Amino acid sequence: MKLYEPTRLTVVGGGSWATALVKIFSENNVSIRWWLRQQSDADHIRQYHHNPSYLSDVQINPRKVRVCTSIREAFRNSEFIVLAVPAAFVADALKGARPKDFEGKHVVSAIKGMIPERNQLVTDWVEEVYGVPADRICVIAGPCHAEEVALEKQSYLTIASSGPDCAGTVAQLLTCRFVQASPLDDIYGVEYSAVMKNIVALACGITHGLGYGDNFQAVLVSNAMQEIRRFVDTIYPKPRDLSASAYLGDLLVTAYSPFSRNRTFGSLIGRGYSVQSAQMEMNMIAEGYYAVKSIHEFNQQYQVPMPIIEAVYNILYEKASPGAEMNRLKLVLK
Repeated sequence: MKLYEPTRLTVVGGGSWATALVKIFSENNVSIRWWLRQQSDADHIRQYHHNPSYLSDVQINPRKVRVCTSIREAFRNSEFIVLAVPAAFVADALKGARPKDFEGKHVVSAIKGMIPERNQLVTDWVEEVYGVPADRICVIAGPCHAEEVALEKQSYLTIASSGPDCAGTVAQLLTCRFVQASPLDDIYGVEYSAVMKNIVALACGITHGLGYGDNFQAVLVSNAMQEIRRFVDTIYPKPRDLSASAYLGDLLVTAYSPFSRNRTFGSLIGRGYSVQSAQMEMNMIAEGYYAVKSIHEFNQQYQVPMPIIEAVYNILYEKASPGAEMNRLKLVLK
């Protein structure tokens, strides 16, 4: 019987989500090149078969995974490029790559953030800078935490693209014994919702740090869902069911889970930490910190009413008092 050739893909990033994706893909017939920034991490994985910095309990299959620190080597002969680094650092991670290196490949964004300064979605940035056709780009949405993937807890992913082919193929590559993945054609709705849910998780963390209870957080999250609806319907009007797991489910797990780094970051801010101190305490990137500035600036041309987003922006960038800002916010929530 003829064996099928493995799908060749590249994972860019050495963090927890990149590690989780390597684990998921390895469950299927794939050949993975895994790019990491740190040579010491790459050497450790080659020798010991686990990431020393993130999700160290995850065993890396050496028969399927080859680690490297050269981005162009990582791209060689791959059919799919999976981006799994924070949005603020994706340009730096790819600085050695050229548009030619992307030719004929599909790009999968596992990044739930926006390119700072440009206020641009990662998918739009990849299309513009590297010339990747829109129908060869897709995004991965949750609800799914890397930590639960490491524990092989049942998880769900939604893969969104502008057409069915790219999303459908990637969904098959990500479906395994503990992950169900399904395709969707609402790439902009899913991507903007993923960006905004991180900001909402920051707000939830801030209120938790201030001592607000579950009753207030339930109202906060339901109002946030309305903000997300207003925003995505204005930016990219399209029939969509925002109660689906790619939207509401991803929001809920990020807003409530103790694994949520955005919620953790917000909780530190609510407890009185400065932004710098909270970042040092976590030693991880909270995408919502960068995203709220991008969404705030991007929304200047649309003026969509988003009091929760604005409250988080004021706290993080205008140095507003978290307590005073939430006191103002609680008067407008319903």
